[in-house]
Amino acid sequence: MAAAVEDKIKSGEGIHCAFFYGTLMVPDVFYLVCYGAKDVPDAYAKLHTFQPAILHGYCRRRVRFADYPGITEDEDHQVFGTFTTGLTRANMAKLDYFEGSQYERRTVTVKLLEKLGNLKGEGNVEGEERTAEVYVFLNKNDLEEQEWDLEEFRRDKLKYWTRAGYVFEDCDPNDTAKVASQY
Repeated sequence: MAAAVEDKIKSGEGIHCAFFYGTLMVPDVFYLVCYGAKDVPDAYAKLHTFQPAILHGYCRRRVRFADYPGITEDEDHQVFGTFTTGLTRANMAKLDYFEGSQYERRTVTVKLLEKLGNLKGEGNVEGEERTAEVYVFLNKNDLEEQEWDLEEFRRDKLKYWTRAGYVFEDCDPNDTAKVASQY
């Protein structure tokens, strides 16, 4: 089966790129959502690339009473995340399901990072622009003022998120993310 997916990726058929800024930056969570297991065969892992990137014009905040963040448009901010390639239509459908109706999937432009600076982004060296899909949070009132912290998530929450069955525990198959019109 991996060979069939690899053939589609090589042909460019139905392939997407995304910018992840929260729990999906962690490969174990990404693989659980897209493939149902945090440890995937090398053939699947090789289908994707993960590169640090910046999304300008958005702000990341903690979602109230949740372990994950949301982003909203804000021209005075930028969001650090991961530019991920090799996503199939099936991967995107699973991601829409995972994100749910709190989010809208939009097409944005990100800048790849050639060099990582500190946690505040000081010293980042931006490189090429890429088009990616991103999940934008819809209800600003459900966001805290506090920035979401990836290292805190890894330290305090990741072990719960990567246990069997947890990732889709609260997902409703009839309540997927909206996909913004590109026209």
